[in-house]
Amino acid sequence: MLTPPERPRRLLLAVDAPSLLHRNHHARAHTRLMDRSHRPAWALHGMLRQIIEAIDRFAPDAVIFGLDDRESSVRASFYPDYKAGRAEKDAELVDQLGRAGALLDALGLATLTPPGLEADDVNASAATWAVRHDWDCVIVTSDRDSFAHISDHTRVLRLINGGILNSPLLTPQRLKLMYGVAAEHYLEYAALRGDASDNLPGVPGIGEKTAPILLELMGSMDAVWSDVEHCDGRTLLAVLDDWAAETGNRRIGPSLVRRLSAPGARERFEFNMAVMSGQDDLDLGLTPDVPGTPGLLPLDIARVEHVVGHLNVPSTTDLAVRVLTGRPASTQTV
Repeated sequence: MLTPPERPRRLLLAVDAPSLLHRNHHARAHTRLMDRSHRPAWALHGMLRQIIEAIDRFAPDAVIFGLDDRESSVRASFYPDYKAGRAEKDAELVDQLGRAGALLDALGLATLTPPGLEADDVNASAATWAVRHDWDCVIVTSDRDSFAHISDHTRVLRLINGGILNSPLLTPQRLKLMYGVAAEHYLEYAALRGDASDNLPGVPGIGEKTAPILLELMGSMDAVWSDVEHCDGRTLLAVLDDWAAETGNRRIGPSLVRRLSAPGARERFEFNMAVMSGQDDLDLGLTPDVPGTPGLLPLDIARVEHVVGHLNVPSTTDLAVRVLTGRPASTQTV
């Protein structure tokens, strides 16, 4: 008797809605697309079109959209200069950011706007939720913040100029090839490097080339700080000298130990870690065993036709009906 093939793990698609709306606002503003109420809709349409294409590509069982709380920010209260220097948002973008949640809710997809937090925290929580429930997760975003959540359960589709089909799908292996750092150490790498877009300076003298070497040779920044503070960096100096001898690279140990020993170096790293760390225990409100609850696919045909049709692009409505109202791959008989 043949044993039937195992059903694949179910898949959660977690979408960083604000990052997609920002990208589509700037990429599609020239279209001046208006919905049937004559309100700006190019960013909303672009975001929705890309997500429909992502659903078509990955066939998820559930979709959740993370939204930013635009009224308050835990990170800004902790660090008033957080994201300082960013340009003022266009009024038309602000309008579409404000309408995104209602549009997605009306469609029957799940949204979450965590008080004082951001879509990044929803992404982090989605990755945790997937592990806890033995699902897989794909995070769709144009930002690098979610790279810290890449694992055997979670991949990140980072949207770039080529759209859904030409954007890289990052796994632990691909992340290591791109940045030279293991997925579980990406957050430490980012904290060392800093993030100019969030106005977070890195540890002085520790850049994108040096940080992966440090983490690869020492295993973690805890080990680095312990050696620097308790052994004057002797272990670090020795492994860096061995690395230089084996690879033929120049000797960087003494200067690196001085930079890490400098006043404020560890404090800067730990401050960045605190700001960059996403809250990963949010209640997503997903109930996958209750048919028809928000976020679960397939969606109701009449709702899809009505809501997507309001955006006034018939081809997208047709695509949405085909993609959003079919059965997800994990429920189909192989």
